[in-house]
Amino acid sequence: MLVGVTHDDTEAEAASLAAKVWRLRILPEETSAEQTDAPLLVVSQFTLYADTRKGRRPSWNRAAPRPVSEPLVESFVTALRELGAHVETGVFGATMEVELVNDGPFTLVVDSAD
Repeated sequence: MLVGVTHDDTEAEAASLAAKVWRLRILPEETSAEQTDAPLLVVSQFTLYADTRKGRRPSWNRAAPRPVSEPLVESFVTALRELGAHVETGVFGATMEVELVNDGPFTLVVDSAD
């Protein structure tokens, strides 16, 4: 999963979001990662907060800077692990090649406000 952090996100929201993701019934036969012990991959992705409303270049102003976002991504990962998830992570701030295969036209945006 790709995780974006904005300026006013909190550790409490990270923990709440982790619980929601862990229990979300989106796997085959309406099961969750919790029910199937499915491993999770968490990759920090500041581009999720790109603002493309003006001009031809995206603005990244909505994405939190590293000193804010890195600890919150770690809090999210820690909360998942405390729930029992097997979590692998990317390297924060690194250029990575991550392959993603969607099983059908299915992509969710899960927000802590949801």
